[in-house]
Amino acid sequence: MTTSIVILNWNGRNFLEKYLPSVVRTTSGLEGVKVVVADNGSDDGSRELIIKEFPEVEFIRLGKNYGFAEGYNRALNKLEADCFLLLNSDVEVCEDWLSPLLEWMELHPECGICGPKIHRMDDRGCFEYAGAAGGLVDRYGYPFCRGRVQDRLERDEGQYDIPADVLWVSGAALMVRSSVFFSLGGFCRKFFAHMEEIDLCWRARLEGWKVTVVPRSTVYHLGGGSLPQDSPYKLFLNYRNNLLMMARCLPKTYAVAYAFNIMGKVASPDDGPVMLLNCSDFYNENDKPFRNDLADAISALGIRKAERTIRKRMMLDALAALVYLFSGKGGAFKAVFNAHREFWHMRERADRKKVRQYIQSILGGERIDIAANLLTEEPGTENQMSASFGLRAMWNRWIVWAGIRKKERIFEYIKDTLV
Repeated sequence: MTTSIVILNWNGRNFLEKYLPSVVRTTSGLEGVKVVVADNGSDDGSRELIIKEFPEVEFIRLGKNYGFAEGYNRALNKLEADCFLLLNSDVEVCEDWLSPLLEWMELHPECGICGPKIHRMDDRGCFEYAGAAGGLVDRYGYPFCRGRVQDRLERDEGQYDIPADVLWVSGAALMVRSSVFFSLGGFCRKFFAHMEEIDLCWRARLEGWKVTVVPRSTVYHLGGGSLPQDSPYKLFLNYRNNLLMMARCLPKTYAVAYAFNIMGKVASPDDGPVMLLNCSDFYNENDKPFRNDLADAISALGIRKAERTIRKRMMLDALAALVYLFSGKGGAFKAVFNAHREFWHMRERADRKKVRQYIQSILGGERIDIAANLLTEEPGTENQMSASFGLRAMWNRWIVWAGIRKKERIFEYIKDTLV
């Protein structure tokens, strides 16, 4: 399996000088592995550094700053490999960081994307903000991680040392099959930077691929290399892109849950994957007009629920903006306001026809693997009158309120309440 480790750089000469040697050293001599630096039009001497100090590293010049999303799209289109490993320039790697990821992808063809645990550079026993031990989202689309909730970080004491399927892994260190990346259309260029990897991972999950954290691999991330945590522009990108992601991914996600919860009321009471197949059998036993009407109704329900969730999320964002304002953070208040305004101009309205076709392919049994990947049967729902499927890696609570209430117990609370 061939792998290209691709580092997207923009005026990061200092990071390349400091952290690229660890990448080159640990991959030297590995068959089928090459290191690539793709440059987003830097003017700080990054190109000269690579040519002079790292002749074994392939250099791709992109000409201008396309941002993280489009920069990677353009760079990866110039490369041929079975897998791409996207790596931030401010990441330091240890000796055996790559092999576990390569082995996982070779042994698990159902996995489309994987990533390592991410630790802090300045406190190596602590998880790092960007991705920790894999990411989830809550009921309102707020991302959080196993090992990181808001600004609260957990120490790594082996509690996440079993490989786990998650909703997303961090773009600071993300391995993706090239076939998956290109079939999904790559990153959404509208995002420019921030949350484009969550959107990509979520769309991969919607197509039946698994997204997995491989804890045998650990990397160390400095963080804030392009924009500091308190940057209003970073806040703007996060709020705007989070809403764009929800508009893109929630309709199909909710529609799948509606489809099998409705079918589960009338299908036989078998559990787990058998229940999914029974739902599909029931759907196929009915005539075409019934199937079309059902798929259309389910699609409409999924789209409406997505719209309601986004409206609720925007109300919560508005409350956060007021907190910023009354805390004297006028720049943050404006960032949220501008993020919402731009979201309304950029948002993608759900296409009911496409959602219906997606649901029909799943209920018809052609892509039942997608339902198995997205849904899990909730505890205590063993009989057909109470059959209920939850969404994997989507926490059915509000992370902000839970973080306030549970404080330091939040990590244990999340583990106890995940479906």
